Amino acid sequence: MKNIKGPAIFLAQFLGDQAPFNSLESIARYMASLGYKGIQIPTWDSRCIDLKQAAESKTYCDELKGKLKDIGVEITELATHLQGQLVAVHPAYAAMFDGFGPAELAGKPKDQQAWATQQLKWAAKASQNLGLKAHPTFSGALLWPFMYPWPQRPAGLVETGFKELANRWIPILNAFDEAGVDVCYELHPGEDLHDGITFEMFLEHTNNHTRANINYDPSHFVLQQLDYLQFIDFYHERIKAFHVKDAEFNPTGKQGVYGGFQGWVERAGRFRSLGDGQVDFSGIFSKLAQYDYDSWAVLEWECAIKHPEQGAAEGAPFIENHIIRVTERAFDDFAGMGADEEFNKKVLGL
Repeated sequence: MKNIKGPAIFLAQFLGDQAPFNSLESIARYMASLGYKGIQIPTWDSRCIDLKQAAESKTYCDELKGKLKDIGVEITELATHLQGQLVAVHPAYAAMFDGFGPAELAGKPKDQQAWATQQLKWAAKASQNLGLKAHPTFSGALLWPFMYPWPQRPAGLVETGFKELANRWIPILNAFDEAGVDVCYELHPGEDLHDGITFEMFLEHTNNHTRANINYDPSHFVLQQLDYLQFIDFYHERIKAFHVKDAEFNPTGKQGVYGGFQGWVERAGRFRSLGDGQVDFSGIFSKLAQYDYDSWAVLEWECAIKHPEQGAAEGAPFIENHIIRVTERAFDDFAGMGADEEFNKKVLGL
C-alpha cells in the first residue's frame, strides 16, 4: 500500500482583490502558514499562472516551482474547470457561460470551443513541463437540460450527445496522452459526466481512453444520493485526483435532491466545511489507501455558512488527521512461525 500526499488546497475559492489573496506568492505563503504542503492552481486566473507561457517554456515552469518551493509548497495539479466547461455548452446555458472565456468571444460558441480546446492542450503541455501527472477539469454539457425530461427524450438523443462530447474531447485526451498526464473529470451535476454511469458512457464513446480518468469528489455524490464509498470500489483504477469536500443532505416534506430553486443555505443538499457535513472521510481515506491511491488530498472549500478563512484554517489539520500512514507489515506478524512447502503439507496432514 501507498501513502496519500497532503494536505493540499485548491486556490480558486480563495483568490480575491485583497492581500494576501491577490497574488500567487502571497496566497501560497498564507496557505503554507496554515500547514498546507501543496496548492492546486486554477489556470483561468492569470495572477496564478500564464498558461500559454507554461506550455511553451520549461524555464518558466522551473522558476515557478522554485519560487513555490522556497515558500514551502508545491503544485499538486493545474485545473481547467472553466475552460473544460466551454468544450461543450448547450445553447440554453450559453449566455451564462460567456464569462468563462474571453469577453471578445461572448456569443460565439464555436470560437469559445476552439479557445477552450487550445487552453486544455496548453494545460497538458504545462502539466508535463511542471512534472505533474493529473489534471482536474469539467467535461462540459450538451445533455444536461434533458437530464430529467418532460416530454420524453427523442430516441437516440443521449447517444448523439455522448458521441459529440467524445469527438470534442478525444483530440484533447490525445494531447494529454502525449504529455503523459491524466485528465481527471470532476463528476459534477451540471456536467454530462456527473456519476459512474455517465462516466462509463463517455469511456465507451472514447474507446476506453486511458487518459480519461476521475477527480473524486464525494460532496457531489452526497447531493445526488449516490453511494460514494462503493463508487471507489467500482472506479478506483480511474481515480487519479481527489477533492476533499464535505456536504450534507437533509430532505424534508417540502424538498429533496432538486432543492426547490432555493439558495444554498435553504437547500436540502448543500456544501459544508470539512467536518461540518455528512461525508464519511475515514471510510474514504481507508478505501483510497486500500487501493494504493498515492496522489494528493486537496481541499476544495465551499460552504453555505462558514467563513472561508476559518474553513481553510480547519482544513489542513482535518486532512492531516485523516491521511493514513499505511502499514508495512501485518498486525499479527508477531505470531507467525515461518513456513515452507514441506511444513505447509504437514499442517494440512498431507
